[in-house]
Amino acid sequence: MKGQVCVVTGGNAGIGKAIVQALAQKQARVVMVSRDKIRGETAVQEVQRAVPQANIDLVLGDVGSIAGTHALAYTLLDSYPHIHVLINNAGVWPTKKRLNEDGLETGFMVNHLAPFMLNQLLRERLQASAAARIVNISAGLYVNGRVDLQKTPYGDDFHPIRTYANTKLCNLLCLPLEAAQLEGSGVTINAVHPGVINTKLGDMRGPLGWLMKLVKRSWAKPAEGAVAPVWLATAPELAETSGKYFNEKEETPLEDVARNDALASQLWQLSLELAKITA
Repeated sequence: MKGQVCVVTGGNAGIGKAIVQALAQKQARVVMVSRDKIRGETAVQEVQRAVPQANIDLVLGDVGSIAGTHALAYTLLDSYPHIHVLINNAGVWPTKKRLNEDGLETGFMVNHLAPFMLNQLLRERLQASAAARIVNISAGLYVNGRVDLQKTPYGDDFHPIRTYANTKLCNLLCLPLEAAQLEGSGVTINAVHPGVINTKLGDMRGPLGWLMKLVKRSWAKPAEGAVAPVWLATAPELAETSGKYFNEKEETPLEDVARNDALASQLWQLSLELAKITA
C-alpha cells in the first residue's frame, strides 16, 4: 500500500479515524475527509502521534448536501491524479427529522446519496488507477429497512430508529448495479458491516440516550470496527471480489429486502436525478 492514495470520508472520528490509522500503518497516503477543520486537524495529530511515519492529507468536505458532495469530489479530482481506494465511511443515525438545503432527509443524503455520488463522480479517476477499490461501510440493521421512494428520501416516513436501517438499505440496493457498472474496469466495490462498535452514532439526549450509553460500554472499540473495511481495501486475495456484502470478514448473501431489482433500478435513476449526474 506504500504511496497508494486512500480516501476515507468521515475520517476524523470513530471507525473512520481508526481506518485512517490502520491504512497509515500500511504506509498508504491517506486522505482524511472531515467537515470540520479543527476536528480534522486534531484527528490528524492524534494519528500521527500513534503512527509517526503517517502520511495523511486533511481534506475538508461536507457530504450533507448535494452541492457539498459535488464540491468534495471536485476537490479530490483536482488534488489527486490517482485514487486507489475510496472508503465511504461517513454516516449518520438521525434521531430527529432534519431536511438539508436540497429538501432531503439527512440520513438519506449522508448514508446513501453521498456515497453513491462519490462512486459515480470519482469513477473515471478510480478506473485510471491500478486495481482500485471502493468500500461502503454498511450496517447489519439494513434487514429491518423498508424503502418507499415517495417518502424515504424526504423523511416522510421518518423514525428515529428505522430511518437508519432504511437509508443503509438504500445503499445496498444499489450495490449490485454499481458492481455491474464497474465490471471489467479494474475497480471493485463491496459493502461491509464492521461489527457492533461503540461510536457516537445514534447518540441522543434523555433517558433513552443514557441507556444507550450504558449498553454501548460493552460494544467493541473503533479499532476493531476498522479491521474488516481495511481488509476489504487492501487484502490481495480480494483483488477480484466485487458486488459482495460482508458481515465483518465473512461474505454473506444479501437478504431478500436488498434484492428487489425493480426498486433498485428506480432508486438508481432517482439518485442520478437528485444528484444531477448524467450516467
